[in-house]
Amino acid sequence: MTDQPNAPADAEARRAVKPVICYPNDTLPAPDWALYRAARADAVKVDEVTVPPRDGASFTVKAGQFFRISSVEGPQVGDLNLFNANDLSERFYSGKTRALHGTHITTGERMWSCHPYLRPMATVTTDTLGWYGIDEFGGSVHDVIGTRCDPYTNNLLSGGQYHHCCHSNLTRALADHEGIALLEAEPQVHDVLNVFMCTGFTRDTGQYFMKASPVRPGDYLEMFAEIDLLGVLSACPGGDCSSEHSSDEAACYPLLVEVFAPSEGALDGWDSPPVNGYDRSHGR
Repeated sequence: MTDQPNAPADAEARRAVKPVICYPNDTLPAPDWALYRAARADAVKVDEVTVPPRDGASFTVKAGQFFRISSVEGPQVGDLNLFNANDLSERFYSGKTRALHGTHITTGERMWSCHPYLRPMATVTTDTLGWYGIDEFGGSVHDVIGTRCDPYTNNLLSGGQYHHCCHSNLTRALADHEGIALLEAEPQVHDVLNVFMCTGFTRDTGQYFMKASPVRPGDYLEMFAEIDLLGVLSACPGGDCSSEHSSDEAACYPLLVEVFAPSEGALDGWDSPPVNGYDRSHGR
């Protein structure tokens, strides 16, 4: 059935109701930018990981360090999962991050963890694509609306058995890092931050769209680790996501992850944010 019911007489009045922001975020705890800038100024690189095209890789970042995801050879988007390195049950919560900050994140905004922890995991400190803003189609960069390309949706839509979707890349990389079976790792994989991906929703049908990423070699997204982190990153098989998604046809390139450690004493007075203060009594 596709027939729509007739609109009521007051349809226009109902549509004209002004929206209300669900979660005003002006009371969120603010980052100490002066401290972050000072800590970053003399930080030195302590690790780097290259994520191969159409594959995934893991990396670790200690609380108080910075990590940078860079385009190094060509336009490429990446799907990022974050975990508490000491407790995989605390992981990135894309839905709440979206509710608190919007459909895409940039400098000054944070990646938040899931319930019952709900605290900042990482703070975006530099975004070389921050200039992009929101384009005429409603598109922007670094989204928290897409889930990640996955072999199940691919199978549903095409009947194929494609193994290098971001979901599978993340599953393999997590399994390798933790030394666990794929079937044990897969349930831990979660909705992502789509690094460098340019996306939005169509105005007429409300469908999720992608378009060619504006990322170029030398562009990067850098974050401050608020807690000890395990990152798992997939170099998406869609390349810059201008046309193909989950295929071997798009031009794909590696992504570079670098970790930087501030000098001793640079973060004096700073502590990792505590877990959420809700008492978990749930009314009983």
